[in-house]
Amino acid sequence: MDTNVQRLLNDKLYDKRKIGALELERVIRDLVTSKDWKRVDAVLDQLCNDYAYAVHQPHARNGGLIGLAAAAIALGPELAKYLCVIVPPVLACFTDQDARVRYYACEAMYNIAKVAKGEILIYFNHIFDALSKLGADTELSVKNGAELLDRLIKDIISESAATYVSVLAHDHDGDKEAHDEQPPTAFSLQRFLPLLRDRIYATNPFTRTFLVGWITLLDSIPDLELVTHLPEFLAGLLRFLSDPNRDVHVATQGCLDKFLNEIRRIARVKKGIVESKKSKGDGKRKREDSVDSGSVHLTPEEGDEVDSDTANDSDDASSEDDWVPGQDVQINYKAILEILTATLDSPLGRSPIPAWARHPQPLINYAEEYGLLESLRWIVEFMDICPEEVLPFTPKILAHLLPAMASGIESIRQAAARVNTSLMDYVVSLSDEAELGPPPPVSRIPGPQGERQDGGPSARVSLSSSRELELRSPTPAQGGGVARTPTPALSPPPQPQPDLDYAAAVNSLTLLFLNDHEATRVAALTWLIMLHRKAPRKVLAFNDGTFPALLKTLSDPAEAVVTKDLQLLSQISRNSEDDYFSNFMVNLLQLFSTDRKLLETRGNLIIRQLCTSLSPERIYRTLADCIEKEEDVEFASIMVQNLNNNLITAPELAELRKRLRNLETKDGQTFFVALFRSWCYNAVATFSLCLLAQAYEQAYNLLQIFAELEMTVNILIQIDKLVQLLESPVFTYLRLQLLEPDKFPHLYKCLYGLLMLLPQSSAFAALKNRLNSVSSIGYLHIAQRSNAATPSASSFDRPNRLKGREDGIIRWTELLEKFRSVQERARRLHRMGGDMDDHSTFGLADLHVNNGGAEVRNGKEAAGRPPPVPVKDAPAPAPAAKTRTGLGRQFGRLGGAVGRGKRAQP
Repeated sequence: MDTNVQRLLNDKLYDKRKIGALELERVIRDLVTSKDWKRVDAVLDQLCNDYAYAVHQPHARNGGLIGLAAAAIALGPELAKYLCVIVPPVLACFTDQDARVRYYACEAMYNIAKVAKGEILIYFNHIFDALSKLGADTELSVKNGAELLDRLIKDIISESAATYVSVLAHDHDGDKEAHDEQPPTAFSLQRFLPLLRDRIYATNPFTRTFLVGWITLLDSIPDLELVTHLPEFLAGLLRFLSDPNRDVHVATQGCLDKFLNEIRRIARVKKGIVESKKSKGDGKRKREDSVDSGSVHLTPEEGDEVDSDTANDSDDASSEDDWVPGQDVQINYKAILEILTATLDSPLGRSPIPAWARHPQPLINYAEEYGLLESLRWIVEFMDICPEEVLPFTPKILAHLLPAMASGIESIRQAAARVNTSLMDYVVSLSDEAELGPPPPVSRIPGPQGERQDGGPSARVSLSSSRELELRSPTPAQGGGVARTPTPALSPPPQPQPDLDYAAAVNSLTLLFLNDHEATRVAALTWLIMLHRKAPRKVLAFNDGTFPALLKTLSDPAEAVVTKDLQLLSQISRNSEDDYFSNFMVNLLQLFSTDRKLLETRGNLIIRQLCTSLSPERIYRTLADCIEKEEDVEFASIMVQNLNNNLITAPELAELRKRLRNLETKDGQTFFVALFRSWCYNAVATFSLCLLAQAYEQAYNLLQIFAELEMTVNILIQIDKLVQLLESPVFTYLRLQLLEPDKFPHLYKCLYGLLMLLPQSSAFAALKNRLNSVSSIGYLHIAQRSNAATPSASSFDRPNRLKGREDGIIRWTELLEKFRSVQERARRLHRMGGDMDDHSTFGLADLHVNNGGAEVRNGKEAAGRPPPVPVKDAPAPAPAAKTRTGLGRQFGRLGGAVGRGKRAQP
């Protein structure tokens, strides 16, 4: 290289360096014309070593850069052979500490790329890496120079990336022209993707904008099919949505929209091609069937028609060969869904909340909102495009989708609700476990367990295959007696239907019972109800772990959650064996025993809801059997009291009350006996059961045993409640029976007996008024009877309710002995264990002595009662005793309580 050129390139002034570069360009052009390649190599080597690589001489580096650009311009068509010498030193200058060197490096690379065009793509990765860093340069001039170079490289990529093959590749492969292998293109997407995957996690907003721009450009080149490699960088793109810079967010959102639209378009193309081939195949098969169904001997005209059909089939085959853009693009849905579900799982907001995204509500990371929203949007789109691909991810999606349904952000709640609806609709559309039809409603009672066991998945497959045979194979009538191979043997087998991982889904949903939001817990139980309805055996197989959680959920503070939980438990019990149902009832009683607050606050709701979903008689029979074996006498008494109150008042148990009133039937008798044996733990409940069953003589016999019992505050409260219930519509029949004392004599004795037990309270006054309203009728009939031969009390003409004493199922004497023994056992345990009154289901009552009687008050109910009716000739009230043993003496004398009825004592 000439000495003058060397001096000019090393000058600190740009103008002189430019003059030296122009002189160098003329020299190299002359050398190229004379084909003096040795001197060209020497000049380039001197430019690289003495100038471009002179690290500590910035003026020399600047001169070397402009000299290399001038040499590239001079080489022209021969530049491809010297790029390996020219490009590396320019790339090295991109990282120089001097901003002017970095700027001149951009300028030099711009001139080199402008001459090299497609050849520069061999060094695309290096240039891209340098530009990604220069885009975030602190010097404005460097950023502007990098932007100009970036635009040029993008133009070259758009024109040549998919097709350009380097001339060096042609030269090397000249001896392989006989081979059909096409040399690789200068730009390789496979070589570029690792670099992109590494740079996609950059945090600088300028670098992110640069990356999004390049991804959008490469995706716009059809032949590259960048969407195939979307999983390589999708996770990073989703992170870009949380960038504080709004421009980055907008650009990223637009890029993701383009990818989603492209996936949707490719799916439509493939679906259309499949449907087109299917319709053409069906038409061809119909034509074959029509030909086969005719006579074996074809006329020439018919043969001509067959030939024309064959010609049409060949035309169809040729039309199928037409290529449609996107038909051969493969989308890795599984990898994309793994990224989307991971986005739902892990927090996205690593950067601070952008100012433009701040929201007045605190404690919400809005940087995560956009990534979560985008993931939910893609999932709901995939439910429309490829639901069978989404199905395996259902457990993981549910684990994070249902909590999002209770988000404090409205947009997230709506997006999560859309995904939940789409996913549930698809799962519901899958074939049920036991049948091909839609799932039965909740109220439908399934058949016996044996029928369900016979209708397993294998039966469904055989049924499906048999239907395929019926649809595809011609009937014997169509065949005309000609034996031939069935058509289904040649048809492709049906694709197996995707199935859900029920075990993982149940586990994910069970964990959501611990979620703080009511909407999430309700949604989880709704999913479990649907899954169990579709595949009860699959859900029950894993129910050992979920059953305790379901029982624990009964203590949930939200009533909607408890209702859903009971619906699921009822559904499981309805589709299970008796042993499982009994186990459920035992565990329910254990839960009530350990959690008395649950029994007090939710006991009635739980019992009534179960009776709505299941057979009330089955529930009461099973609970009665369990209570009869209960060791805790106190809890058994409280539980019987709750069950009895529901039995009398709950509308859901109206049929059960009708059955109890019909003791002439065998079912009624067995049911009454089952309840009586467990009801013995609570004296008042047993007495009310006999009233409900119209076993008035047995109720009167119980009152005789009441005299031996200790009249505690708890018993008095329950009698008070019973008197109030006697005025309810449930006991209308009983009040009407008071008009027939000759037919129901023991009913009078029962009610007057209650009156004798009660202190003079509002309940006492109510019952006395009721009896006084009919006492004259009863006295009239009884007086007429007394004028005749005096019969015994048991000789009244009565219905056959006590015939069971001799020849029926009910053994009344044994039941009385059972009652006596249970009450005696309770009395002994009470004396050993302490006070039982403190655990009344109705709460402790305050005892107020008034006018010689006692008014029993129970919280709010005492305020609503009328004042006690004063009783004539009542002694002055005595001071209240502290011990329970003297409680009866505090009630005073009950004289005058029965009024005129005292002459008609039964």
